[in-house]
Amino acid sequence: MDEEAFDDYDRELELALFREYRDVVGQFQYVVETERRFYLANEVNVVRRDTEHDFYFEISMADVWVWDIYRADRFVKAVRVLTFKDVNVEELQRREFELPEELSLDGN
Repeated sequence: MDEEAFDDYDRELELALFREYRDVVGQFQYVVETERRFYLANEVNVVRRDTEHDFYFEISMADVWVWDIYRADRFVKAVRVLTFKDVNVEELQRREFELPEELSLDGN
């Protein structure tokens, strides 16, 4: 595979990953960003752990989607991350899901 074909393939993977993210983000409550990965999760717990000369963070997540272009299955039941680096956790704004009227079961 030449370099240009590889770059095209890589761009297509990135675009597919972004589309998947866009399709699933509404199913999650939190965005978690570490130095190595980006996650969507419905449960997040961050604990600072102190050692003798330093500290680190232990992040536990449940019901998770992992932003990883080369991962075959991005939906994971639980993830545990240990890191000495920064961790960013953001709560997503919940939007109420409404069915279009033509799909409503109310019979109006």
